[in-house]
Amino acid sequence: MQERSEASNLPAGKTFVRLPIMKTLISALLLTLPLSATVSLPSIFADGMVIQRDAPLRVWGSASPQEKVTVTFGSDKASVVTNAEGAWLVELPSQKADGQSHQMTISGDNTISLSDLLIGDLWIGSGQSNMEWSLSQSERKDEFIKAANHPNIRLFHIPKVQKPTPQADVEATWKACLSENVPNFSAVLYHFGKSIQEKVDLPLGLINSSWGGSPIEPWTITSAGSGQMYNGMIAPITNLSIKGVIWYQGETNVIQKNGLKYADKMKDLIEGWRSSFRNPSMPFYYVQLAPWGNPRYEDGQLPAVWEAQVATLKIPNTGMAVTTDIVHNIDDIHPRNKHDVGDRLARWALVKNYGLRGLPYSGPLYQSMKVKGETIRLTFAHSQGLQSRDGKDLTEFQISGADGTFVSAQAKVDGESVVVRSPEIKNPTHVRFGWHRSANPNLINAAGLPASPFQTNQWTGSTGN
Repeated sequence: MQERSEASNLPAGKTFVRLPIMKTLISALLLTLPLSATVSLPSIFADGMVIQRDAPLRVWGSASPQEKVTVTFGSDKASVVTNAEGAWLVELPSQKADGQSHQMTISGDNTISLSDLLIGDLWIGSGQSNMEWSLSQSERKDEFIKAANHPNIRLFHIPKVQKPTPQADVEATWKACLSENVPNFSAVLYHFGKSIQEKVDLPLGLINSSWGGSPIEPWTITSAGSGQMYNGMIAPITNLSIKGVIWYQGETNVIQKNGLKYADKMKDLIEGWRSSFRNPSMPFYYVQLAPWGNPRYEDGQLPAVWEAQVATLKIPNTGMAVTTDIVHNIDDIHPRNKHDVGDRLARWALVKNYGLRGLPYSGPLYQSMKVKGETIRLTFAHSQGLQSRDGKDLTEFQISGADGTFVSAQAKVDGESVVVRSPEIKNPTHVRFGWHRSANPNLINAAGLPASPFQTNQWTGSTGN
């Protein structure tokens, strides 16, 4: 049995206005825990939860000031004396997934016993309405809800809360992933987890923390401070070890005309969360926004954010799912096909985090261009088996000369590249593809994954890592 005793070294103050980069294992969030005469836990610790494997197991809560609290999990035990505010945190060694159900005991002046704890991977799903969108609102809902019998997947839905300072807890409970519990859960996150578990026999904890209509800024933490959605809906769980994050957001930032600046905002988001969760290489996979024909997306704004999203692939341990092909109603900002979105995000995780080598995980991403006479040859990453999705000629390619006037182009697959030309342009200089808010191009690879829109003039995008 491993036992460790340590005194809490939390500062005595009660307020915490700014949230700098974390420098200690004991989070300043604990300062907001309420005074308590008995040992208590945040709601993330409850029967049926999933504990992150192969990572430090941190447990925290509140009790009486200067009370000794002991946490026991299997053969591991750790003790701590609470600070003057009654806050405490202990860290136990990392745990291995074993397919077994476990118990945890937390004791001080009183004792709490937790049961049916699984060891596996925890994933957070966050963003705005397309992440929040529930299974009951989505395509093939009856089929998917009926088949949702995955007792080793556990669901945790965080309610919408905005707070001016980082909070210590949320009002939520763990539920088994069964038909009666999934209808109002995030469809993208559900399909992501289901797709992983179909390939990997491992318990999964899925934590949904999303808010329709939200811009990226309230979710962001930087050295200057933190957003109110982060404070209320992410900060309370940052002491957890987690596997990674999936993210579907950006529509509001298109409307706000953030354009290429969205790449900097994504960088702040990713780096801030990685710091908060003490995991500098934490996987972060996101959805490239779907086309939407509404003029609330001003001309050029959606393509600019698309480019910013492709540029975000320069950040290590990120991945992007393209969605240009799954919009059945261009006037609906919420494409109802969420199963393909979740599956495409899961492909990144399966290859990068679960070792499924050989599984295609991205559609074609623009790599380079070369002018030859009256043609431009385009090369792509993830280009094996380039083809047309519908068997027709490739669509939505445009070409321009030096004057920057684009015209429709003929495009032909040639091996793992595409050759583009137009009889109207004798000296071509640039190409763009699907470069408008209603795009529905048909270039895919052999896995059926669609190519991301692009333009070749001072392109800032990446091809992944």
